[in-house]
Amino acid sequence: MVLAAVAGGVVGFFVTDASCAPGSCTPAAAVVAGVVAIVAAVGIGVIAVLALRSLDEFQSHREREILTETDAAEESPPVC
Repeated sequence: MVLAAVAGGVVGFFVTDASCAPGSCTPAAAVVAGVVAIVAAVGIGVIAVLALRSLDEFQSHREREILTETDAAEESPPVC
């Protein structure tokens, strides 16, 4: 998350700084960099939470399938 925030801040700063006349809006570029850094960190945080929830759901679904297969194998008579 920190890496995404830093990268977003750097990109926001340089894009804003490049769109202004040289040296004319450095404070505005710094503010935009801060806002973009916060938005990037929140975005990566949301993606991380969704990925972890998906992984947890996959693991619990997989465990249920394994238990169901084990129960079904125990109930059926042996095949020769």
